[in-house]
Amino acid sequence: MKRLPPLPTPPRRQWFRRRLLAWYRANGRSLPWRDTDDPYHILVSEVMLQQTQVDRVLPKYHEWLKRFPSLEALANAAEDDVVQTWRPLGYNIRPRRLQAIAREAVANYGGALPGDEETLLSFKGIGRYTAGAVMSFAFGKRAAILDTNVARVLYRVFVGKGDPKGHAMINRLWEISEAVLPHKHVFDFNQALMDLGATVCPARKPQCEACPMRRGCKSAPQFLKLKTGSR
Repeated sequence: MKRLPPLPTPPRRQWFRRRLLAWYRANGRSLPWRDTDDPYHILVSEVMLQQTQVDRVLPKYHEWLKRFPSLEALANAAEDDVVQTWRPLGYNIRPRRLQAIAREAVANYGGALPGDEETLLSFKGIGRYTAGAVMSFAFGKRAAILDTNVARVLYRVFVGKGDPKGHAMINRLWEISEAVLPHKHVFDFNQALMDLGATVCPARKPQCEACPMRRGCKSAPQFLKLKTGSR
């Protein structure tokens, strides 16, 4: 059995938090779902952003909320209208799942989305990441997240070797995400993790020169060496 990478030490965690939050204050993207703490609005944005680029989601996010401004409105809508409004985002199981969540929330929770992890995870279509996003962004709770962008950042900074997509590694990355999460500024911290992965540390051609984690990142020397060698 391969040995898992150790969790970052307290000084490393503090270093990571400080640099990430400072970077986000200067470089964070302005996105409409960052200006609300409405759980429904945040859920819509998170489901739309699954496997879809931000620039494609932006106009559809506004259109969706105008058409279905609440969980109750979505629950009572005709399924054909829901699917049609979703287009052309694709993966049409997503709007159906959103409507199923809305109907369950109306039937069992007074038309509101609960804020605790156990209840959120009981909804079909809400997984561990989405539950963490709703809890931290809508309810201000200290909840870790791990989507593709976050996993890539944490793997590159703190791990740097091994299979990044293996089951054991994913579990360890969840543990790292929980370990580095601060007790304050959780909203900004989690948003910053996603922004860093989307804009500076993408899957291809990471911009290590512009990354606030460059000097402490376990993967940066390899990427910088490849760039130097390609000149």
